[in-house]
Amino acid sequence: MHDIEPFWKWRDRYIAEEDERSPFYGRQSSEFEYSQTVYNYYIHPQWDEFGSATLYLKVIFADYRNQFAIIEFIGEWNDAIGNDIMFLKRDIIDVMLGAGINKFVLIGENVMNFHFSDSSYYEEWNDDVVSEGGWIIALNFKKHVMDEMLNGDIHHYIYLHDRFSDVVWRKYQPVHLVRLLDDMLMKRLG
Repeated sequence: MHDIEPFWKWRDRYIAEEDERSPFYGRQSSEFEYSQTVYNYYIHPQWDEFGSATLYLKVIFADYRNQFAIIEFIGEWNDAIGNDIMFLKRDIIDVMLGAGINKFVLIGENVMNFHFSDSSYYEEWNDDVVSEGGWIIALNFKKHVMDEMLNGDIHHYIYLHDRFSDVVWRKYQPVHLVRLLDDMLMKRLG
């Protein structure tokens, strides 16, 4: 796990630690000091901690003019024990909503498990973005993780669909990826 880095090819255009509107503004990350773990396995130091003991993230792009953010995750998403969604919603998402973001791409290729507890934070998040014309899309989550999210009825608040489970997103520029997902979403609803 220590070899899995957050996607870095857009760093010439966006770095969350240098963005004054980012919840991670001013945070310093080491390139060499491994201190964070998931299941006693060290993870790359570029992943950002946000209050969860088992889930880490990286805001790999935010575009305030086009009102979207792309967030990559690693670890175990555990609402049952760690209430991860509460920390994510209150400490990260609410800050981004306040800065005008209303479209969220959640990249879950490196999320190993999901444990459901309650849908209230997901419902609140959905209400926040839908009222502003936005959405939340779960992109490339593993099938068993998506199944657990579906069992928890998270799909009422976050778009979970097979169509979004195999997107080769790294080949796109951020704005083109969001346009692609927006088009895919419109075709799904149409």
